[in-house]
Amino acid sequence: MKHAYVFPGQGAQFSGMGKNLYEQNTIAKEYFEQANEILGFRITDIMFSGSDEDLKQTKVTQPAVFLHSVIAFLTTPDLLPDMVAGHSLGEFSALVANKVLSFEDGLRLVAKRAAAMQRACEINPSTMAAVLGLDDAKVEEICKEFTDEVVVAANYNCPGQLVISGSINGIQQAAEKMKAAGAKRALILPVGGAFHSPLMEPAKAELQDAIMSTHFGNPTCPIYQNVDAHPYIEPAMIKQNLINQLTAPVRWTQTVQKMVENGATHFTEVGPGAVLQGLVKKIAKDVVTDGIN
Repeated sequence: MKHAYVFPGQGAQFSGMGKNLYEQNTIAKEYFEQANEILGFRITDIMFSGSDEDLKQTKVTQPAVFLHSVIAFLTTPDLLPDMVAGHSLGEFSALVANKVLSFEDGLRLVAKRAAAMQRACEINPSTMAAVLGLDDAKVEEICKEFTDEVVVAANYNCPGQLVISGSINGIQQAAEKMKAAGAKRALILPVGGAFHSPLMEPAKAELQDAIMSTHFGNPTCPIYQNVDAHPYIEPAMIKQNLINQLTAPVRWTQTVQKMVENGATHFTEVGPGAVLQGLVKKIAKDVVTDGIN
């Protein structure tokens, strides 16, 4: 019986996130104020009272979700994970939780990642779409039909829910093909670009330098990483997987399956929302799920 802690990614944000933590916990307040200094702007103002549009900016969203997750974890006593994982951006939160990254270094890397991804989106206008109710293999087969456009499987969220990523024209055409093949829905998502696709290559090159020059310590427990859903404890491998993550799919279904296979019976989501709790239950019905937010 092992206790897994999981951390959400972009999309979990909401106006008012983290405000209770800030107001009710003096240590949390210190972390938030330190974050404002590191980032060079008062992200707390946007988190606590900004509009949904304000929070949707990649440069805000990613640090905001990271801060909510990490500060909730660091200020909750007696948390001892047997294993950790994060969905996309959440992988950075997980690496603070298992002591590979310091709070400060984690935040700096997330801020650099967000800025690099924003620039990549501006270089290559692109998008993503959620495909519901279609077998993963069929989605992959349709993606391969596109040779002149970028269309790839990006997020394996749970059985019957796969997000595709790529060029705007390619994703629009692919969404129609998915529906024709029997998908219940193929919905274009309101995102800034084609995350977890080859179109993020410019961001990957930029982030690589930042990750390679950051100290990664020895973890207190394994992290199950997005790129292949396997557990890692070697800092050098963790770094490389984190770099590759930007252009590779998030294998969340496979990650949860592997954690259960390795003994996880209890999953706690740390951070805003409860999306991962829902996904975990769809992947592994018999496990216990709860959240800290």
